[in-house]
Amino acid sequence: MYLKRDKFLIVGISKSGISSTEFLLSKGAKCYVYDDYDTQTVISESKRLEEMGAVKVVREEVFDILKEINVVVLSPGVAIDHEIPLKAKKLGKRIIGELELAFTYSKSPFIAVTGTNGKTTTCTMIDCILKESGIKTKLCGNIGIPVTKIIEESDENTVIVAETSSFQLETVNSFAPHVAVITNVTPDHLSRHYNMENYLFIKSKILYNLRESEYAVLCYDDPLVVKLAEKTRAKVVYFSIKTRVNGAYVEDGKIYFKGKAICDVKTLNLSGEHNLLNFLASLCVAKIMGVADEITVGSAKSFKGVKHRIQYVATIDGVDYFNDSKATNQDATEKAIDSMTKPTVLILGGKDKGLDFTELFEKIKNSDVKSVVITGESRFKMLESAKKVGYDKVSVVEDFYLAIDLASLIAEEGDCVLLSPACSSYDKFTDFEQRGDSFIKYLEKTVEKFN
Repeated sequence: MYLKRDKFLIVGISKSGISSTEFLLSKGAKCYVYDDYDTQTVISESKRLEEMGAVKVVREEVFDILKEINVVVLSPGVAIDHEIPLKAKKLGKRIIGELELAFTYSKSPFIAVTGTNGKTTTCTMIDCILKESGIKTKLCGNIGIPVTKIIEESDENTVIVAETSSFQLETVNSFAPHVAVITNVTPDHLSRHYNMENYLFIKSKILYNLRESEYAVLCYDDPLVVKLAEKTRAKVVYFSIKTRVNGAYVEDGKIYFKGKAICDVKTLNLSGEHNLLNFLASLCVAKIMGVADEITVGSAKSFKGVKHRIQYVATIDGVDYFNDSKATNQDATEKAIDSMTKPTVLILGGKDKGLDFTELFEKIKNSDVKSVVITGESRFKMLESAKKVGYDKVSVVEDFYLAIDLASLIAEEGDCVLLSPACSSYDKFTDFEQRGDSFIKYLEKTVEKFN
């Protein structure tokens, strides 16, 4: 792409779309911006981008503009089968996303992490380990910081650690990280990706352009992920908590890498098998990047976890409250349930992504969950799943804050209240972060009220 001569249509005025537009304008490109919705944020950001030189396009103009532009840049929230990219494809226009755009103009090597769950924790852990070893890093991507935001301040000596979602991978063509990590693949976003076969294909795109000099770090315990080794020319390094592999694994209470003992599992103070797997993936990356074992282990020992992922919030009247708003699918919620050590009142519900919740309620029925409060758009679908498996300790409320109040009433001293929705947040909140922050602030006000 010749930025000063190409014309771009950025579709979706979100964090990603805004950052893409700012980057392109800074390079002298002609930019048109469009969004399906005129929210207050879209209106204000559009005006700001217009002041920088962009042209705001309304719906009546957008298909005519498609004939003029060279490249469509899709924000992750805009599906590849949206009417604009479909029309653009028919016109022979190039369609990319913010990740592809950033990669094209970046001088830095990438470590990219994808998977249904564990992406944020693994990325954050990798970033901490590399920083501790003296490697200059930038943490970005689906974790909340657009990649185009940081590439100008990154050079050949900067390692970009990018959390990479399936929405971002839909639009990649040449993206080739130095290390690609796939943590797991379980059903998620099927309302957008239609079926598991397509979802798995999109996740596997992170591997397609890797060459023999690059690395694929794959979870050996996930049969879907293991099969993806056939789709890459990169050096494959596995991680597992179940068996000895060519990579990082657990055996007799110790963590090993390719036969060498690294440390005892107990010394890491990690809660749950999911966090142990996240560490094993991070260990593989650390080894590839030449980090000393003592630095890797020391970083893991001091790792404080990630906000909104089984995050301890407060103890109120003897009840512990945990914020797991990042659990936007059932597998993440099941892992959160497993990590609880006390009787738990679980808050579920949010935007329906086209999933069936029967397996989740089978899990709940055989766990330490004493009661479930369901809220959000998916509440009646979840209730039907609970009935199907014969689980009747369920309350249904429409309001999110009322769900917190009800969970607090049900919980007794010595119990936990866990917000782990198993759904995305888009029915009531802009993202899982806003949902989690709202949970925390509401609890803080509760504490203030009774102090």
